[in-house]
Amino acid sequence: MKNFAQLIKTLDSTNKTTIKVQALTAYFLKANDADKVWTIAILSHRRPSRPVNTTLLRTWASQLANIPLWLFEESYHIVGDLAETIALVIPAADQSSDKSLTDFLQEMIALKKKTDEEKKAYLYENWSVLNYYERFVFTKLITGGFRIGVSQKLMTRALAKATDIEEDILAYKLMGNWDPNTITFQELVLEENESDYLSKPYPFYLAYAIESEASDLGDIYEWSAEHKWDGIRSQVILRNNELFVWSRGEELVTDKYPEFAKFVGVIPNGTVIDGEILPYPNGTIGTFNDLQTRIGRKNVTAALLKKVPVILKAYDLLEWEGKDVRQLPFIERRKLLENLFNEVTERSRSDIPLHLSKTMHFSSWDEMAKERELSREKFSEGLMLKRKDSPYLVGRKKGDWWKWKVDPLTIDAVLTYAMRGHGRRSNLFTDYTFALWNDNEEGEKELVTFAKAYSGLTDAEFRKIDAWIKKNTLERFGPVRSVTPHHVFEIAFEGIALSKRHKSGVATRFPRILRWRTDKKIEEANSLDDLKAMIP
Repeated sequence: MKNFAQLIKTLDSTNKTTIKVQALTAYFLKANDADKVWTIAILSHRRPSRPVNTTLLRTWASQLANIPLWLFEESYHIVGDLAETIALVIPAADQSSDKSLTDFLQEMIALKKKTDEEKKAYLYENWSVLNYYERFVFTKLITGGFRIGVSQKLMTRALAKATDIEEDILAYKLMGNWDPNTITFQELVLEENESDYLSKPYPFYLAYAIESEASDLGDIYEWSAEHKWDGIRSQVILRNNELFVWSRGEELVTDKYPEFAKFVGVIPNGTVIDGEILPYPNGTIGTFNDLQTRIGRKNVTAALLKKVPVILKAYDLLEWEGKDVRQLPFIERRKLLENLFNEVTERSRSDIPLHLSKTMHFSSWDEMAKERELSREKFSEGLMLKRKDSPYLVGRKKGDWWKWKVDPLTIDAVLTYAMRGHGRRSNLFTDYTFALWNDNEEGEKELVTFAKAYSGLTDAEFRKIDAWIKKNTLERFGPVRSVTPHHVFEIAFEGIALSKRHKSGVATRFPRILRWRTDKKIEEANSLDDLKAMIP
């Protein structure tokens, strides 16, 4: 644990990629194999589930620190991180622990089934023998919210340096459904396991957003375009008469989309398709809000399958006839995919949920721009631009794939609630709730909340609004403050749909602050009807 805590301290104290890679490489060279596996798991978001709820953690920490719970809560709101607050308020340890990272994590897994008194005793025992940073890391692992500024790609780069195994091979090995509590470092990293190959996806290739003019990409004839679909990026794998469906988040979701079972026996073995899972109610592409009714469900009922069926909108082929074809030029992979699609649709049932994402070729950038303007009509977010000769790479790379999204929808709304931020903004009110005007049953205008946002302003603007919030608080609800309606902000969002889960009856996708409308009074803010008029 000492070595792991020191690693996290180093990673957390720098923004320099080279220093992070050096620290990770040095750690992988000296850590024991079991700790290496758990470190890989933690940095690739495979943490054990939380064994103790945060209410108990706050209560027990305040008792051990011998301070009232209200003072702990106030400290927590100022610090902004529970594990850091606990590490700060508990008295310094005069002992030490030599247990490994693996020892601690196995104890935490076993802790989940123990009584509250046993959990409390375990926490007190370990909080009392760890130094500040070890206690911080220990508590982070307990809360299950372990996040630091290290991507899986960065971790894989360091692991490659420590093992002399190529990065793309490691990226492939680390994907899939492996358990850090049972697999060894030898099995996970050092040796080839043919059985693992059956279900493993390939690392996803990700695009960068175009931030200037699309025409800066050069010759239009070098580029292929298609619509950017708003669903769940996935890989569908057919091997040995078995089906595997992986999300971009490396989650095996085969059982969530039983419609795709129709692919078995129709799509040949040795096929991996990259595409988008889209809702398809009433024979047309639905909204992401429709898809959310399927996400996270443990059981997909027959009624839900009928109400919100899904399709796979295929746009690339990564494996064909059991061979990795990612190094082929994009246009060649597309030709293989189109041939596969034509064969499948010709000899299969008409209800097979496989659709082909149409590729488009333009003679000018203006012509492509006109197609982009039609995106919302076609239920897409914009266009994907792919160089015709591009291979399928690993991770986010600049050069060959770009996303050219449509301009966001915007509306002017009133600030009504605020919460403190996190991290470096934990001492400022930076998380805001916004409202729009609506006529109530008595015909009077009232503000109805519709979205939350916490990004889009400068640090100076956040500080100015924070000072105003502290002077204009109406009520407090725990960490939330209601404020005097006074400020108007322009809110941008990517999509919109009706929703029964929201008080406003509308759900917005990816809301964020576009600008502070100091030129407008609250009476000039938009209404809920204005927002609903944007629904396609």
